[in-house]
Amino acid sequence: MEFIEGIFGIIGDLTWGWALIPILVIFGVFFTIASDFVQFRFFGRMFRVLFGKQEGAEGHISSREALFVSVGGRVGGGNIAGVAVAITLGGPGAVFWMWMIALVGMATSLIECTLAQIYKRSDEDGTYRGGPAQYILHGLGQHYNWLAIIYAISLIAAFALGFNAFQGNTVAGAVKDSLGIDRIWTGMLLAALTGVVVYGGIKRIAHVADVVVPVMALGYIGMAILIILFNIADVPAVFAMIVSNAFGFEEAVGGGMGAAIAQGLRRGLFSNEAGLGSAPNVAAVAYVPHPVSQGIVQSLSVFIDTIIICSCTAFMILLGDVYVAGAQNVDGVVLTQNSLASHVGGWSEYFLTTAILLFAFSSIIYNYYLGENALTVFTESETSRHVLRILIIILVFVGSSAPGATSVFFFSDPMMGVLALINLLAIMLLFPVCMRVLKDFKDQLNEGTDPPKFDPKKFKDLDIDASAWK
Repeated sequence: MEFIEGIFGIIGDLTWGWALIPILVIFGVFFTIASDFVQFRFFGRMFRVLFGKQEGAEGHISSREALFVSVGGRVGGGNIAGVAVAITLGGPGAVFWMWMIALVGMATSLIECTLAQIYKRSDEDGTYRGGPAQYILHGLGQHYNWLAIIYAISLIAAFALGFNAFQGNTVAGAVKDSLGIDRIWTGMLLAALTGVVVYGGIKRIAHVADVVVPVMALGYIGMAILIILFNIADVPAVFAMIVSNAFGFEEAVGGGMGAAIAQGLRRGLFSNEAGLGSAPNVAAVAYVPHPVSQGIVQSLSVFIDTIIICSCTAFMILLGDVYVAGAQNVDGVVLTQNSLASHVGGWSEYFLTTAILLFAFSSIIYNYYLGENALTVFTESETSRHVLRILIIILVFVGSSAPGATSVFFFSDPMMGVLALINLLAIMLLFPVCMRVLKDFKDQLNEGTDPPKFDPKKFKDLDIDASAWK
């Protein structure tokens, strides 16, 4: 076992250790510039999906439902505990660099999710499937089948198996600490809820996310706004502290500006997942008139995750009196919990537990769908899907009731690093295709067609499933 752990440790060092974060940043900046700052040009269009009914989406997964599934997956423990850890280890300036990586990550997410839409495939039940495995197979060609297989295995291992066990562990721990309920009962409830949702397929997952995600996001944002209003006079000073610490003018922790950059970029990327190749799996299921439409929408999910939700946690902490600069022995959840209690009282412990429960549950059903979608690279067998569903339900229960069991999933983070490298390689090679489709979108807008409509006949040289665009 030590030998295997050592191998995955090397993989982790070669990805997250030194290579991956700079690559993600460089690619994000490149995509932003090369696409003519597309995430800012279409920023206003992102919010259209939140209001009104989408025409022609009856019987399909709507663009908004796909967005909320994606937001539900991105928003998790990293938004509560991860932000606190970033501030503890990198100082308040880490928040600034989280914002920066989110702004360039919006372009990366737009590119990868647009590609997922371009190469999506129709299922017999009228739904769609797609993601990095599909745009590798149909964009780069069948001779890259081995790369799609490695991607699919890594996706199942990291998200469907490992991260779902960790999510169950996080929820059960929070419930035990705040309510005193034994882990086994939380595990049973969470496993049962997971089973009910995942056995309904992507349509039920999307419908549940359409309800749960707005509730959890608005509730958490509402609490943060309340705290900001209570401390409105201190807000300018907090902004000044974040910026001055980000550029080393005011050192809060050892390492100064370097620590702020490292922690901000790392935690921001772990939270919003831009470029990691997970969100495109969900982006592909949406019924939209044009691939770029969903790319723009998925860019919004990065904005919601980091610029809004992570900032809520940051301001809860920095506007309070619990955080002490340089004190690096504070648990992330505890820091957020104590900061919240200092603002509104001890009852907030139950509020945060509820938030963690909703955040984790939405991540679990999101992670399950990533695994199911990856499974189709190997087989379309319904039996294999049942096996995966049962396995995930068991892992959620075991991860909740036996926290030590999660240690066997030491491979999750290294596998996520492999996912990111494969995905970045694919979207870089397919970037010219995305630019052609983006130009088609812009040209139609300039001609007065709004919303633009995608015509596969314009791109006959691409392996596009025309039945997905009827």
